[in-house]
Amino acid sequence: MRQAGRLGAILERLSNGGSVAVTDLSRELGVSTATVRRDLHLLEEQRLLARTHGGAVAQGLVYELPLRYKGARHQDEKRRISSAAAASVGDGAAIGLTGGTTTTEVARALATRERLTIVTNALNIASELAVRPNLKLVVTGGVARAESYELVGPLAEQSLAGVNLDAVFLGVDGISLAAGLTTHHEVEAHTNLALIARARRTVVVADSSKIGRVAFARICALDLVDELITDTAADPEMLRAIEDAGVAVTAV
Repeated sequence: MRQAGRLGAILERLSNGGSVAVTDLSRELGVSTATVRRDLHLLEEQRLLARTHGGAVAQGLVYELPLRYKGARHQDEKRRISSAAAASVGDGAAIGLTGGTTTTEVARALATRERLTIVTNALNIASELAVRPNLKLVVTGGVARAESYELVGPLAEQSLAGVNLDAVFLGVDGISLAAGLTTHHEVEAHTNLALIARARRTVVVADSSKIGRVAFARICALDLVDELITDTAADPEMLRAIEDAGVAVTAV
């Protein structure tokens, strides 16, 4: 496993359990304990964890895996999801994209299309699409979040007030029947809801690891969602429950 994949796996373990042990990580990742210690040292330098005797603990009470380490997870699934999402976009459409690794793949799938207008609050998506003369790119204002590369807050929401979108593709940290759509940060949730309010169709793009999960901040209930595009590893019973709630479900 490459270093980026190891770092992502370590941080995911921290996000789930709050602590990790060097010996456990060495066995699970198939690398030496010296390699694990070097990885932990690197993540500590980035202030993403705190070293302890024999392992590490998460920094802070609410732990969010940074976007730069999420991309290595579920890559094949995200590409299939993004292809299905892009196939549903008609020529000349105005599309909103929130931040996230799956929405980033959607942006890449749309990058060669003609006459699309893309509205996004994600800095990484904007930097990839800004060089595409075939697209019209609109970037919101707002305060940048280091974890998600998103522009959020009142400035972002005010800049959306005058736009009308055919569809918004939304990345989430959790989707469940009871909690609806959730994410790790309350300001990000509010800005995502502002994008939803400007779109005629709301499509959630989320790999199966997000199905049934509940994160800290609620974006909205499922009744504001038109479609969920996920992968075939998702729990069938959970997908049926979401579909019974009125959301069209596509598993690819």
